[in-house]
Amino acid sequence: MLAIVCPGQGAQKSGFLSAWLELPGFRERFERLAAHSGADLIAHGTVSDDETIKDTAVAQPLLVAAAIATFAELFPAGGAARPDVLAGHSVGEIGAAQAAGVLDEEQAMRFVALRGSGMARAAAAEPTGMSAVVGGDPAQVRGVIEAHGLSPANVNGAAQTVAAGALDRLAALAENPPERARVIPLPVAGAFHTAYMAPAQDELAAYARQLQVSDPAVTLLSNADGKPVRSGADVLSSLVSQVTRPVRWDLCQAELASLGVTGLLELPPAGTLVGLAKRELKGVETFALRSPDDLDAATEFIATHRKQAAA
Repeated sequence: MLAIVCPGQGAQKSGFLSAWLELPGFRERFERLAAHSGADLIAHGTVSDDETIKDTAVAQPLLVAAAIATFAELFPAGGAARPDVLAGHSVGEIGAAQAAGVLDEEQAMRFVALRGSGMARAAAAEPTGMSAVVGGDPAQVRGVIEAHGLSPANVNGAAQTVAAGALDRLAALAENPPERARVIPLPVAGAFHTAYMAPAQDELAAYARQLQVSDPAVTLLSNADGKPVRSGADVLSSLVSQVTRPVRWDLCQAELASLGVTGLLELPPAGTLVGLAKRELKGVETFALRSPDDLDAATEFIATHRKQAAA
């Protein structure tokens, strides 16, 4: 059983798109995606530096466009092949929803552009941030985070929880970390997946009411509880509420294990989710799709693990 996963904000790296643009038709597809977002994603994926693409309003559409375009290389439109399960971490869930057929390309890119710009404005309104808490007992870690007046914004599994909130409280957490844990500040601009992002959620909700969406064509997992979402309307509602709701990637990974997934492939810029899976999903083979040079091996990996192909 094959799972395709889409990374979230923080996975982006300067220049990661350059080699992909050399593939036939890839640049044209990416230019269409960029036009829907209103941003020069070609430049941001090739020549913009790490500081520039750290900007929430840039990073989010760049990551979703990369997921959409590289998924199309693996599973061309009109082809019979599909993954068995799709999931995305945080903003990556938009790319997964598009791959599952819930949103079309234009809807996905307009949605993520609005999400990114709205979250950037919300982050600028008050100095907040996020820090990874690595190690320790997960329940105790969450308790310490909340005791500092912070939110466990991402519960990623593999003994990794991300705390979010006011910068002074994050500093206090770093000075007094949970037992057997360390606190690592993250290069993000605000406290994502917390109440600080409410203004961005309101904007997205208004936009979502205008959209006509489809039900997922394959199993699509939700960051809310890790469970499959059956209707397109529920996917859209979940994508809106996700802006202020914790990302439960630990529960997504638990569901992947429960479903019997044997292979997990992460779309570019890959590495983060594969790293978590290697520590959490023992016995599941992983593949980090990093460049076009990996496409032949990725195709073989897909053929080996895709349940639909064996049916």
